[in-house]
Amino acid sequence: MMFTRRAVVAGLATTGIGIGSLAHPFVSRALAAEYAWKFGHGFPANHPVHVFALEAAQKIKQDSGGRIEISVFPNSQLGGDSDMLGQVRSGAIDFFSTGGLIFATLVPVASMSGMGFAFRDIDAVWPAMDGELGAHIRAGFEKAGLHAFERIWNNGFREITTSRTVINGPADLIGFKIRVPVSQVYISLFKALGAAPTSINLAEVYTALQTGVVDGQENPLVVADTTKFYEVQKVCSLTNHVWDGSWIVTSNRSWEGIPDGVKKIVSDGFNDIAQRQRDAVTKLNADLAESLKQKGMAVNATDPGPFQETLRKAGSYAEWKRRFGDESWAILEKAAGRLA
Repeated sequence: MMFTRRAVVAGLATTGIGIGSLAHPFVSRALAAEYAWKFGHGFPANHPVHVFALEAAQKIKQDSGGRIEISVFPNSQLGGDSDMLGQVRSGAIDFFSTGGLIFATLVPVASMSGMGFAFRDIDAVWPAMDGELGAHIRAGFEKAGLHAFERIWNNGFREITTSRTVINGPADLIGFKIRVPVSQVYISLFKALGAAPTSINLAEVYTALQTGVVDGQENPLVVADTTKFYEVQKVCSLTNHVWDGSWIVTSNRSWEGIPDGVKKIVSDGFNDIAQRQRDAVTKLNADLAESLKQKGMAVNATDPGPFQETLRKAGSYAEWKRRFGDESWAILEKAAGRLA
């Protein structure tokens, strides 16, 4: 049953449950919540998405007087992203969070925020995602049968690490063997920049870098740090080539079946925590740039202008404009400036 509702145990006083308890959803409790829901995602337990999802769940529980309890499952405990997307659509789980570029398999416009070099910095992201562009993407989720909460969470910008080459401009990427996720957006981006992208499972990337199968990789800095890529990479170039955030979604059918008062508590819980989660990721990335320097990596900043011009000349932006359509592309350019 979608959004499982349990009868409140009569005669028991409502008690608060701390974040530590939420991290262990199978611990027995004296009081069953009226609404007992599951929230799955693929991030590790120490990632800000998980840390703040726990905090949001605790806030929702407190604001509902114990009526709503959300158990958060990190690290793909409930399945991979594709599995959890299917589960949230069917109602087998209640909430799911991942990046827009992953949701794009079902909701094509979800990848709009991940266009190469669309945003110069993090300060350009939030007016767009909290404004018309974010609303346009959420409308795409609605058409696909999913309700996306209003304030997208932060995954941060993706940066490039290399074994020896400093990436200052697009010329440095010509023929560069770079690992990318299994995503047409990333493959298209780096091909247009003249690189040689190849998709490798994240668990195998360290060995691929170590043995020279690829020259480098691109990820948010938290990934480069936690996977210890700094042991086999010498340079980190802060390209900010793609920003992506994590949408929290539920199914429309489930969402429409609960009272408005419950909807407000849940929406406020996820949306109100969003600002602190966003700030935490931004600070973490800044701290990690310094941390990687201390671990022996050279770190350099880049200018997005030449990269944008190369993509423009290669017809990359024009191709994505054709895919998204004129209306969607106009909304993106209204937020990000001229691309195509």
